[in-house]
Amino acid sequence: MKQKVIAIVGPTAVGKTRLSIEVAKKFGGEIISGDSMQVYKGMDIGTAKIKEEEMEGIPHHMLDIKSPDEEFSVADFQYYVQKYIKEISARNHIPIIVGGSGLYIQAVLQDYNFSKEKRDDAVTKRLEDEMKQNGIDSLFNRLKIIDPNQAEKIHPNNFRRVLRALEIFEKTGLTMTEYQKQQSNISPYESMLVGLEMERVILYSRINQRVDDMVKEGLLEEVKVLIEKGYQNYQSMKAIGYKELIPYFSGEVSLDESLEILKRNSRRYAKRQYTWFKNKMDVNWYELTPSTMNEKIKDILANLAGFIES
Repeated sequence: MKQKVIAIVGPTAVGKTRLSIEVAKKFGGEIISGDSMQVYKGMDIGTAKIKEEEMEGIPHHMLDIKSPDEEFSVADFQYYVQKYIKEISARNHIPIIVGGSGLYIQAVLQDYNFSKEKRDDAVTKRLEDEMKQNGIDSLFNRLKIIDPNQAEKIHPNNFRRVLRALEIFEKTGLTMTEYQKQQSNISPYESMLVGLEMERVILYSRINQRVDDMVKEGLLEEVKVLIEKGYQNYQSMKAIGYKELIPYFSGEVSLDESLEILKRNSRRYAKRQYTWFKNKMDVNWYELTPSTMNEKIKDILANLAGFIES
């Protein structure tokens, strides 16, 4: 029989953390962060990393395993999470993946084969040299022509993913979109995906409030320390919650401007998260409101009981 895995997905600030604790307590689960940025040490407030007192004794995995100057790819994420699923299952506990990084969660549950196409050092070096000479924009613009679908999913500054998409195309003649479609859709797991959604006006208000709360909790100090340690040019600092504040610390914009951009980017990211999960994965959606959250959690727990006992 396939190992059962629960995944709790949805946009930022919708309530995934609270639900995950209830699910883990009810069914003897252990939680695996499905957020690609929570792996970094010292990046706690900006990634909305769960606090120890909020864990209620539930084991959490995929937190604080990398330094901000280390690279971390979707293939790395897949390797670690599949290892944790195996270990958690061996303890007769239920693995619960919680997060909003759609491609990363999909790579785990659909078992993408990232090792099929090995890197070609010569191609990689040539593309890196071109980037140094002409800038990342030239490569990103080429990707937009070759594979507009993939370009939509990649931030223009994420040079590793831009390079990888171009490298796949040069080696195979397939765009990354075509390459991913060739992946097997047969999952090694029996999974149930629980998606949380919320009326946009309410969600966006929660996102704005979350940013204000992060500032009160010490987000500015967290970013300042990371900059002082020399991490500002690493990929980890391109994350929402960090990249918006770097111009403030360099004196380019005011704090109010930085925070407004952070709120705007967070709202836009939430919209992209919705689009990804609704188009790419088979998710059981539950619409929440602040007043109905407790009742919805009861419904979700009842539905998960049927999944686990089947």
